Amino acid sequence: MHASPQFQELRSVFRRFSFPMAVAFFVWYIVYLLVATFAADWMATPIGGGFNYGIVFGLLQFATTFLITWIYVQYSNKQIEPRTAAIRQQMEG
Repeated sequence: MHASPQFQELRSVFRRFSFPMAVAFFVWYIVYLLVATFAADWMATPIGGGFNYGIVFGLLQFATTFLITWIYVQYSNKQIEPRTAAIRQQMEG
């Protein structure tokens, strides 16, 4: 089954989503780390209500994690799960 065209297509569909999304999130995280390291004074700038840019950036890290998870679930339900079910059905006969 590993060499079958259906499995190769499933891997391709998964990779088309996961690699670009992982790279985008990694770049966003590195930007956060670089800004926190090299612009610490700016990150400590108050923006009101007891918040500063550092807190906002940190909360945005959580928000993007949840957003990526939600996007992946939607993508998986439409693109990955039907292919997985077809492969499972074929293997179980």
